[in-house]
Amino acid sequence: MPRLLNKEDLEMRTAFDLTPYRRSTVGFDRLFDALENSFRAETQDGYPPFDIVRTGEDSYRITLAVAGFRPDEIDITSQQNQLVISGQKIEKDEDGVEFVHRGIAARAFERRFQLADYVEVRDADYEHGMLTISLQRIVPESLKRRKIAIGSREHVNDDTPQLPEDKAA
Repeated sequence: MPRLLNKEDLEMRTAFDLTPYRRSTVGFDRLFDALENSFRAETQDGYPPFDIVRTGEDSYRITLAVAGFRPDEIDITSQQNQLVISGQKIEKDEDGVEFVHRGIAARAFERRFQLADYVEVRDADYEHGMLTISLQRIVPESLKRRKIAIGSREHVNDDTPQLPEDKAA
């Protein structure tokens, strides 16, 4: 008879202890925090479903299926490298309406996305129950790679004394 996994077995397989790495590295705190948060996020339910698409070298698009929600019922916030999208259905009393089955989602949701450094939200659009958020990585000029030109000098060794031109024979 096959052995069934219980919840503790599953948690043991997905939980990683990053403490040894934290002890031996400096300046990687945010990376380890992001990894630990992603391990926890995997236990969230899959609602609402979403896609992440790379649209260019430094641009991305997140699309969420939020059918049943109006744009004024959805909140998008970006703070400290985290994008949070939440939805809260505004309940209206529908007099005389009796639902036999309610299959269109009306439950509240919250989705969190960890953003890399310098990734900013450009815009958000809502059409036909699909929320589309455009992201762009904008690296400051001071951090971009730049090529340094090597200058040349006429004199190979500047330590040699130079004679004035009128005394040179």
